[in-house]
Amino acid sequence: MADLHVHIAGVEFKNPVIAASGCFGFGKEYESFYPLERLGGISLKALSWEPREGNPPPRIAETASGILNSVGLQNPGVRKFAEKHLPELLTKNTVLIANVVGTKVEDYVRAAEFVSALAVDMIELNASCPNVEEGGATFGICPQSMAALVKAVRKVCQKPLIVKLTPNVTDIAEMAHIAEAEGADAISLINTLLGMRIDVNTERPILKNNPGGLSGPAIFPVALRMVWQVANAVRVPVIGVGGIEKWQDTAEMILAGAAAVQVGTAMFTSPMAPLEIIDGLNKWLDSKKYASVSDAVGKVGPW
Repeated sequence: MADLHVHIAGVEFKNPVIAASGCFGFGKEYESFYPLERLGGISLKALSWEPREGNPPPRIAETASGILNSVGLQNPGVRKFAEKHLPELLTKNTVLIANVVGTKVEDYVRAAEFVSALAVDMIELNASCPNVEEGGATFGICPQSMAALVKAVRKVCQKPLIVKLTPNVTDIAEMAHIAEAEGADAISLINTLLGMRIDVNTERPILKNNPGGLSGPAIFPVALRMVWQVANAVRVPVIGVGGIEKWQDTAEMILAGAAAVQVGTAMFTSPMAPLEIIDGLNKWLDSKKYASVSDAVGKVGPW
């Protein structure tokens, strides 16, 4: 059998399948399906310095091959997380990645510094939040804001730092270069694509907050293209995210250059998806005579 272990920024994962932030919560609901230690890792629900109630409903809408969400990063805050959720998570024998969010650089820094002192393994910096000091523009779409954010968080972050990129940019490779230059140890991408739906009966947007983030299989080709671009532009490891449902998607991401993947929306309809992906990936690696996951990374060839 192929070796499924992967190493990212000095952290060892038993396999390359990670539960994506926002879709897995803190893992409690999924434990009735399987032990969390079966996963390579968990990117925990986004954490802010202060608790957030999130956006008012309706904040989820189905679309063809995906969902739109405008949940608004509802979370208990870093201190409540440390007190209530982390102790149990530390017994699960899997890599824990704390996803950090904020509305100002100072908020990110405070949250990242606090979480970095906890017994999590890595920090994932969510650069898709609106910057209230810059008129609400997303941090990750402005090169200057991205650079300032990563630089500030890097100074206080004692754990390996993953920067999660938004796809809503002109040049994804440029944003990855900036994150790498300012100290990112790894890059994860993509976050959701902006979209909206309208109720034709009420003639109003379906989501209370109007636009939302599109996830699910509909975005997979975009995510794959961007992962391929970034993997060929930076030297740090890349984690592929976006629309992954099955082992074939994971194999494509790995061939495109991803060292690992995150599975999110697929778990809403198929909670067992991560384990099915791990099993299928193992068989594929064996069939291709790859001794390990790392042997297949970036091996997509020319036509």
